[in-house]
Amino acid sequence: MRKISSNRSRVQQVRDQLEDDIVNGRMQPGDQVKIEQLMTRFEVSRTPVREALQQLEASGMVAVLPKRGTFVAKVGIPELIQMFEVMAELEAMCARLAARRASGVALKEIKGALGDCEREAEAADPNAYYYANELFHGLIYQACGNPFLVQQTQTLKNRLKPYRRMQLRMRNRIKQSLEEHRQIAAALEAGDAEAAAHAAREHVLIQGQRFTDFISLSNAGERP
Repeated sequence: MRKISSNRSRVQQVRDQLEDDIVNGRMQPGDQVKIEQLMTRFEVSRTPVREALQQLEASGMVAVLPKRGTFVAKVGIPELIQMFEVMAELEAMCARLAARRASGVALKEIKGALGDCEREAEAADPNAYYYANELFHGLIYQACGNPFLVQQTQTLKNRLKPYRRMQLRMRNRIKQSLEEHRQIAAALEAGDAEAAAHAAREHVLIQGQRFTDFISLSNAGERP
């Protein structure tokens, strides 16, 4: 049994733990996810569990089958690689446009979010760093000035969230991620659209590579 604390929302904490369980193989594709068991496990009411499962369904981590229940879905490595490739191009587009269009206020907010990333990196907490990282990327999306692009980027980002979060557990990945953020921010500040796009693209492609490294190590650790 794991009691949920109050430093982050109950929904977010339940979702994070279930994401960890699914990505790490503690919950297998096809396993049924029972709300009552999760309520007992996390010592929470039905509402945060249901909301967490709704978010996981939206990200493709679980599937709801009519009259049968909720089950762990499966996203194969080839599909994940394809999704990361598309995500890299969407992030590059956002960064390119943001370098051209971001206001002084937006650049200041991005710089502040980078500072938050630096503080969380110093603490070496992958989850805390991820959420600072999420704000940093979200501000760049908004600064691009294209609401349709923002919507499409955010939708795919939500699907990849558990995998982007888990790759931060690889050795030295937080430090490397922070340096990549600095490169993106510097290009935005300089108004260099192509440099910003290149830095953002490489940042996401590296995340995909690091995630497959993480999966390989996790699988190796499970072998007898």
